[in-house]
Amino acid sequence: MKHIFLLGILLLTLTGCQDKAKEQAAHDAQIAEKVRAEVRAEYEAKEAARKAELEKQKQAATKLNRMGIDMENGKIIIDTNQTKTFFNNLGKQMQQKIKKMSEDLQKGVIHDQEAGIEIDNEHINIDLNKTKTLLEIWTKKMQGFVKEFDNVAKNLEMNTSKGY
Repeated sequence: MKHIFLLGILLLTLTGCQDKAKEQAAHDAQIAEKVRAEVRAEYEAKEAARKAELEKQKQAATKLNRMGIDMENGKIIIDTNQTKTFFNNLGKQMQQKIKKMSEDLQKGVIHDQEAGIEIDNEHINIDLNKTKTLLEIWTKKMQGFVKEFDNVAKNLEMNTSKGY
């Protein structure tokens, strides 16, 4: 009788151990899944940041290409004809705007819908919202140019320090 009782206790103990082992395995599986999800999220975030950086570099390269500046394999290639054409066109556009505004000022009449300014002999109308928008757009464009030149300078500095 004593042996049967001890055998029963031993069986119950072993059964309890199996339940604990199953619970531990399930717990370990949950933790492993959480870790996998965290690692996957971290990888996807890094990959998205890398893609965004590549897209940003591609856009910067496109802007610089329009100016005649090309960067390949740590080298900067400047097409002086294309750069000259770019700045000549930019200068012509600015001269046309300035000429038109000068003529309008001499007449005493200015109608610049883009800037939100209308001046005639009797009235001065300034749409501050349009003027603000124009200045914001212009500021963003100038900041873009400054960032491009800053990136070029940093790349030059980095390549110079590497010994290219």
